[in-house]
Amino acid sequence: MSAEFLDALPLSLRTRVDQVAARVADALVRYPRTVFATSFGAEDMVLLDLLDAVGAEVEVFTLDTGRLPEETHALMDEVRQRYRLRVRTFFPDAAQVERMVDEQGANGFRVSVDARKRCCQVRKLEPLARALQGKSMWITGLRREQAVTRAGLDVLARDEGNGLMKLAPLADWTAADVDAYVRARGVPVNSLHARGYPSIGCAPCTRAVTPGEDARAGRWWWEQPESKECGLHLGPDGRLGRAKTIAVAVAP
Repeated sequence: MSAEFLDALPLSLRTRVDQVAARVADALVRYPRTVFATSFGAEDMVLLDLLDAVGAEVEVFTLDTGRLPEETHALMDEVRQRYRLRVRTFFPDAAQVERMVDEQGANGFRVSVDARKRCCQVRKLEPLARALQGKSMWITGLRREQAVTRAGLDVLARDEGNGLMKLAPLADWTAADVDAYVRARGVPVNSLHARGYPSIGCAPCTRAVTPGEDARAGRWWWEQPESKECGLHLGPDGRLGRAKTIAVAVAP
Protein backbone atom coordinates (compact mmCIF):
# COMPACT_ATOMS: atom_id res chain seq x y z
CA MET A 1 0.00 0.00 0.00
CA SER A 2 1.60 3.29 -1.10
CA ALA A 3 2.02 6.25 1.23
CA GLU A 4 0.29 8.47 -1.35
CA PHE A 5 -2.80 6.26 -1.30
CA LEU A 6 -2.95 6.20 2.51
CA ASP A 7 -2.36 9.95 2.81
CA ALA A 8 -5.59 10.59 0.92
CA LEU A 9 -7.56 8.78 3.65
CA PRO A 10 -8.66 10.02 7.08
CA LEU A 11 -6.18 9.16 9.83
CA SER A 12 -8.77 7.00 11.53
CA LEU A 13 -9.04 4.77 8.45
CA ARG A 14 -5.44 4.38 7.28
CA THR A 15 -4.57 1.47 9.55
CA ARG A 16 -7.75 -0.38 8.61
CA VAL A 17 -7.15 0.08 4.88
CA ASP A 18 -3.53 -1.01 5.19
CA GLN A 19 -4.71 -4.09 7.07
CA VAL A 20 -7.24 -4.97 4.36
CA ALA A 21 -4.60 -4.62 1.65
CA ALA A 22 -2.28 -6.90 3.64
CA ARG A 23 -5.04 -9.47 4.13
CA VAL A 24 -5.69 -9.60 0.40
CA ALA A 25 -2.00 -9.66 -0.57
CA ASP A 26 -1.17 -12.43 1.90
CA ALA A 27 -4.10 -14.55 0.80
CA LEU A 28 -3.34 -14.12 -2.91
CA VAL A 29 0.14 -15.54 -2.37
CA ARG A 30 -1.32 -18.78 -1.06
CA TYR A 31 -4.41 -18.83 -3.28
CA PRO A 32 -3.51 -17.40 -6.70
CA ARG A 33 -6.70 -18.68 -8.39
CA THR A 34 -8.79 -16.08 -6.58
CA VAL A 35 -11.93 -14.28 -7.70
CA PHE A 36 -13.76 -11.32 -6.19
CA ALA A 37 -17.57 -11.54 -6.12
CA THR A 38 -19.30 -8.17 -6.22
CA SER A 39 -22.97 -7.25 -5.97
CA PHE A 40 -22.02 -3.54 -6.20
CA GLY A 41 -23.03 -2.76 -2.62
CA ALA A 42 -21.04 -0.10 -0.77
CA GLU A 43 -18.68 -2.67 0.80
CA ASP A 44 -18.02 -4.30 -2.55
CA MET A 45 -17.33 -0.91 -4.11
CA VAL A 46 -14.75 -0.21 -1.40
CA LEU A 47 -13.01 -3.49 -2.19
CA LEU A 48 -13.23 -2.95 -5.95
CA ASP A 49 -11.71 0.53 -5.60
CA LEU A 50 -8.94 -0.74 -3.34
CA LEU A 51 -8.10 -3.76 -5.50
CA ASP A 52 -8.02 -1.60 -8.60
CA ALA A 53 -5.88 1.10 -6.93
CA VAL A 54 -3.20 -1.31 -5.71
CA GLY A 55 -3.05 -3.15 -9.03
CA ALA A 56 -4.23 -6.48 -7.68
CA GLU A 57 -4.42 -9.19 -10.33
CA VAL A 58 -7.72 -10.77 -9.47
CA GLU A 59 -10.74 -11.79 -11.50
CA VAL A 60 -14.02 -10.04 -10.68
CA PHE A 61 -17.53 -11.30 -11.30
CA THR A 62 -21.12 -10.44 -10.50
CA LEU A 63 -24.39 -12.36 -10.60
CA ASP A 64 -27.20 -10.78 -12.59
CA THR A 65 -30.35 -12.53 -11.37
CA GLY A 66 -32.56 -10.95 -14.01
CA ARG A 67 -34.44 -8.97 -11.34
CA LEU A 68 -31.88 -6.38 -10.28
CA PRO A 69 -32.91 -2.73 -9.80
CA GLU A 70 -32.16 -0.31 -12.63
CA GLU A 71 -29.96 1.64 -10.18
CA THR A 72 -27.67 -1.38 -9.87
CA HIS A 73 -27.30 -1.66 -13.64
CA ALA A 74 -26.52 2.06 -13.81
CA LEU A 75 -23.70 1.57 -11.31
CA MET A 76 -22.39 -1.40 -13.31
CA ASP A 77 -22.03 0.89 -16.33
CA GLU A 78 -20.19 3.50 -14.25
CA VAL A 79 -17.81 0.85 -12.94
CA ARG A 80 -16.97 -0.26 -16.49
CA GLN A 81 -16.05 3.29 -17.40
CA ARG A 82 -14.00 4.07 -14.29
CA TYR A 83 -12.02 0.99 -13.28
CA ARG A 84 -9.23 -1.06 -14.80
CA LEU A 85 -10.64 -4.28 -13.39
CA ARG A 86 -13.22 -5.87 -15.67
CA VAL A 87 -16.35 -7.44 -14.19
CA ARG A 88 -17.66 -10.65 -15.74
CA THR A 89 -21.42 -11.24 -15.45
CA PHE A 90 -22.98 -14.64 -14.78
CA PHE A 91 -26.69 -15.17 -15.49
CA PRO A 92 -29.05 -17.91 -14.30
CA ASP A 93 -29.83 -20.83 -16.56
CA ALA A 94 -32.83 -19.78 -18.66
CA ALA A 95 -34.44 -23.24 -18.65
CA GLN A 96 -34.30 -23.43 -14.86
CA VAL A 97 -35.85 -19.97 -14.52
CA GLU A 98 -38.64 -20.84 -16.94
CA ARG A 99 -39.42 -24.08 -15.11
CA MET A 100 -39.47 -22.37 -11.71
CA VAL A 101 -41.73 -19.54 -12.85
CA ASP A 102 -44.04 -22.00 -14.55
CA GLU A 103 -44.38 -23.98 -11.29
CA GLN A 104 -44.55 -21.24 -8.66
CA GLY A 105 -45.21 -18.00 -10.52
CA ALA A 106 -43.06 -14.94 -11.09
CA ASN A 107 -43.32 -13.86 -7.44
CA GLY A 108 -43.84 -17.25 -5.82
CA PHE A 109 -40.84 -16.65 -3.60
CA ARG A 110 -43.12 -14.74 -1.21
CA VAL A 111 -45.27 -17.79 -0.46
CA SER A 112 -42.75 -19.56 1.79
CA VAL A 113 -39.10 -19.58 2.83
CA ASP A 114 -38.60 -22.76 0.80
CA ALA A 115 -40.01 -21.11 -2.33
CA ARG A 116 -37.79 -18.09 -1.80
CA LYS A 117 -34.74 -20.32 -1.31
CA ARG A 118 -35.55 -22.13 -4.54
CA CYS A 119 -35.58 -18.79 -6.34
CA CYS A 120 -32.19 -17.92 -4.81
CA GLN A 121 -30.88 -21.36 -5.79
CA VAL A 122 -31.83 -20.86 -9.43
CA ARG A 123 -30.95 -17.18 -9.76
CA LYS A 124 -27.85 -17.03 -7.51
CA LEU A 125 -26.40 -20.32 -6.27
CA GLU A 126 -26.23 -22.16 -9.59
CA PRO A 127 -24.51 -19.22 -11.37
CA LEU A 128 -22.19 -18.84 -8.36
CA ALA A 129 -21.12 -22.47 -8.67
CA ARG A 130 -20.15 -21.83 -12.29
CA ALA A 131 -18.28 -18.65 -11.37
CA LEU A 132 -16.27 -20.42 -8.65
CA GLN A 133 -15.44 -23.52 -10.65
CA GLY A 134 -11.69 -24.18 -10.61
CA LYS A 135 -10.98 -21.35 -8.12
CA SER A 136 -9.07 -21.69 -4.87
CA MET A 137 -10.52 -18.67 -3.02
CA TRP A 138 -13.20 -16.02 -3.36
CA ILE A 139 -13.30 -12.56 -1.82
CA THR A 140 -16.52 -11.02 -0.49
CA GLY A 141 -17.59 -7.75 1.13
CA LEU A 142 -19.33 -9.36 4.11
CA ARG A 143 -19.15 -7.57 7.48
CA ARG A 144 -20.04 -8.86 10.96
CA GLU A 145 -22.09 -5.76 11.72
CA GLN A 146 -24.50 -6.32 8.83
CA ALA A 147 -26.82 -8.86 10.45
CA VAL A 148 -27.25 -11.37 13.26
CA THR A 149 -26.50 -14.16 10.78
CA ARG A 150 -23.04 -12.65 10.15
CA ALA A 151 -21.94 -11.76 13.68
CA GLY A 152 -19.53 -14.72 13.87
CA LEU A 153 -17.95 -14.12 10.47
CA ASP A 154 -14.26 -15.01 10.14
CA VAL A 155 -11.85 -13.02 8.00
CA LEU A 156 -10.68 -16.23 6.35
CA ALA A 157 -12.64 -19.47 6.41
CA ARG A 158 -13.04 -22.69 4.51
CA ASP A 159 -16.19 -22.53 2.38
CA GLU A 160 -17.23 -26.17 2.66
CA GLY A 161 -20.28 -25.70 0.49
CA ASN A 162 -18.28 -24.52 -2.52
CA GLY A 163 -15.05 -26.36 -1.77
CA LEU A 164 -12.64 -23.43 -1.55
CA MET A 165 -11.45 -20.70 0.83
CA LYS A 166 -13.38 -17.47 1.39
CA LEU A 167 -11.85 -14.16 2.43
CA ALA A 168 -13.90 -11.34 4.01
CA PRO A 169 -11.31 -8.54 4.32
CA LEU A 170 -13.86 -6.05 5.69
CA ALA A 171 -15.30 -8.44 8.30
CA ASP A 172 -14.47 -6.14 11.23
CA TRP A 173 -15.34 -2.85 9.49
CA THR A 174 -18.26 -0.71 10.60
CA ALA A 175 -20.72 1.09 8.35
CA ALA A 176 -18.96 4.32 9.35
CA ASP A 177 -15.64 2.90 8.07
CA VAL A 178 -17.25 2.06 4.73
CA ASP A 179 -18.81 5.53 4.42
CA ALA A 180 -15.53 7.23 5.32
CA TYR A 181 -13.65 5.35 2.61
CA VAL A 182 -16.32 6.08 0.01
CA ARG A 183 -16.20 9.81 0.79
CA ALA A 184 -12.41 10.04 0.91
CA ARG A 185 -11.90 8.22 -2.40
CA GLY A 186 -15.00 9.51 -4.19
CA VAL A 187 -16.10 5.94 -4.83
CA PRO A 188 -19.31 5.61 -6.89
CA VAL A 189 -22.10 3.80 -5.06
CA ASN A 190 -25.61 2.64 -5.79
CA SER A 191 -27.99 5.62 -5.69
CA LEU A 192 -30.44 3.52 -3.66
CA HIS A 193 -28.12 3.81 -0.63
CA ALA A 194 -29.05 7.50 -0.33
CA ARG A 195 -32.71 6.50 -0.32
CA GLY A 196 -32.47 4.23 2.72
CA TYR A 197 -31.28 0.97 1.13
CA PRO A 198 -28.11 -0.13 2.98
CA SER A 199 -28.38 -3.66 1.52
CA ILE A 200 -29.49 -4.13 -2.08
CA GLY A 201 -30.43 -7.35 -3.82
CA CYS A 202 -33.20 -8.17 -6.28
CA ALA A 203 -35.75 -5.38 -6.69
CA PRO A 204 -38.83 -7.29 -5.43
CA CYS A 205 -36.92 -8.60 -2.40
CA THR A 206 -35.44 -5.30 -1.20
CA ARG A 207 -36.99 -2.29 0.54
CA ALA A 208 -35.67 0.75 2.36
CA VAL A 209 -35.07 0.40 6.11
CA THR A 210 -36.33 2.67 8.85
CA PRO A 211 -34.21 4.31 11.59
CA GLY A 212 -33.10 1.71 14.14
CA GLU A 213 -33.42 -1.29 11.81
CA ASP A 214 -30.31 -3.29 10.95
CA ALA A 215 -28.74 -3.13 7.52
CA ARG A 216 -30.38 -6.35 6.34
CA ALA A 217 -33.89 -5.57 7.59
CA GLY A 218 -34.95 -4.55 4.11
CA ARG A 219 -34.05 -7.89 2.56
CA TRP A 220 -36.89 -10.46 2.48
CA TRP A 221 -38.63 -8.35 5.13
CA TRP A 222 -41.53 -10.80 5.37
CA GLU A 223 -39.19 -13.45 6.89
CA GLN A 224 -37.61 -13.81 10.33
CA PRO A 225 -34.08 -12.33 10.72
CA GLU A 226 -32.41 -15.72 11.22
CA SER A 227 -33.57 -16.93 7.78
CA LYS A 228 -32.41 -13.89 5.81
CA GLU A 229 -29.59 -15.44 3.82
CA CYS A 230 -29.89 -16.43 0.18
CA GLY A 231 -27.45 -19.31 0.57
CA LEU A 232 -24.45 -17.74 -1.14
CA HIS A 233 -22.59 -17.61 2.17
CA LEU A 234 -23.98 -20.62 4.00
CA GLY A 235 -22.27 -23.94 4.61
CA PRO A 236 -23.79 -27.40 4.15
CA ASP A 237 -25.31 -27.13 7.65
CA GLY A 238 -27.24 -24.01 6.63
CA ARG A 239 -25.14 -21.70 8.80
CA LEU A 240 -22.51 -19.10 7.99
CA GLY A 241 -19.27 -21.08 8.02
CA ARG A 242 -16.47 -20.52 10.50
CA ALA A 243 -12.88 -21.49 9.86
CA LYS A 244 -11.55 -24.71 11.34
CA THR A 245 -8.03 -23.48 10.65
CA ILE A 246 -6.60 -20.22 9.40
CA ALA A 247 -4.52 -21.17 6.38
CA VAL A 248 -3.04 -17.73 5.79
CA ALA A 249 -1.53 -15.41 8.37
CA VAL A 250 -4.23 -12.74 8.38
CA ALA A 251 -5.29 -10.63 11.32
CA PRO A 252 -8.60 -11.62 12.92
